[in-house]
Amino acid sequence: MKYNKLGDSDLQVSEITLGTMTWGNQNTITEAHEQLDYAFDNGVNFLDAAEMYPVPVQEKTQGLTESYIGEWLAKRQRDKVIVATKIAGPGRGFAWLRSGVQKIDRQNIEQAVDDSLKRLQTDYIDLYQIHWPDRYVPRFGETVYDVTKEHETVPISEQLAVFDDLIKAGKIRHIGVSNETPWGLAKFSHVAKKKGLPKIISIQNAYSLLNRAFDGALAEASHHTNVPLLAYSPLAFGLLTGKYLHDNPPKARLNAFAGFGDRYRKPNVTNAVAAYVEIAKAHNIKPSALALAFVRSRWFVASTIIGATSLDQLKEDLDSINVKLDPAIFAEIENVNSLYPNPAQ
Repeated sequence: MKYNKLGDSDLQVSEITLGTMTWGNQNTITEAHEQLDYAFDNGVNFLDAAEMYPVPVQEKTQGLTESYIGEWLAKRQRDKVIVATKIAGPGRGFAWLRSGVQKIDRQNIEQAVDDSLKRLQTDYIDLYQIHWPDRYVPRFGETVYDVTKEHETVPISEQLAVFDDLIKAGKIRHIGVSNETPWGLAKFSHVAKKKGLPKIISIQNAYSLLNRAFDGALAEASHHTNVPLLAYSPLAFGLLTGKYLHDNPPKARLNAFAGFGDRYRKPNVTNAVAAYVEIAKAHNIKPSALALAFVRSRWFVASTIIGATSLDQLKEDLDSINVKLDPAIFAEIENVNSLYPNPAQ
């Protein structure tokens, strides 16, 4: 396992992050703890959660993921575990979460942090992230900016000022963003520098062989701000394992939850997946390992977030750290990408 410095922070994070969003829905607390034990005993030191997990989000299960982690974390040496979690932003209609209007303002941030700390059974959070922006942006598979959807938003300087207070109070160590845009990345960094407020150290966005939107303007912003990517959905909801091509298991996420993961149900996704699976087979590599090794190879990726619903899946994903892609394979990947660019962006 390699470890990478996370932006301008002192955090050295494993190149693989353990994602947790299925815990409390598709996974029991026992299964969650088995995954945590295995991952951390095999070199992972970084886990990623969110106050809204597990997904699909429901009032009756919201927060269970953090609670499962808290039960495990209480038995571990705290300074050996890097814990990341997130605050839900506005616009998703969670009438049962806090005030029902999840603005990224002082009241919501302070309550969300305190609630997460309680569930996680810890005194501090290593990386606290804004799950999606307070302002309007296209998100979760949307690609077109609709100016008519703009709405009143909490100024970034005010958001950062609250995080500054929480850092000084010792409740969080560092901050990051998720599902952000190049403008947002640059703006957060500029405001922090101008006003002497905490700088974001990471951006968590979707990135995979099927969604390489980060390669363009986001990569430029990442480079100039020194804010690396925490890549989520590197297997594109399991599509890049190839399991949907033939077996199409009914309990798999895209089949089990209607309307979930629509960004992966677009034209050319199946063709692109089939082509990447063929590359893997031709080089005697598991399709999942090809997909994960590709994401891990990107210069702007600090860590790749993997999620599993079984211990066998987790073991296979972690084994991918032993796979290194050669120039010939990268060339074949680029040939497929030229035919099917970003089919699941």
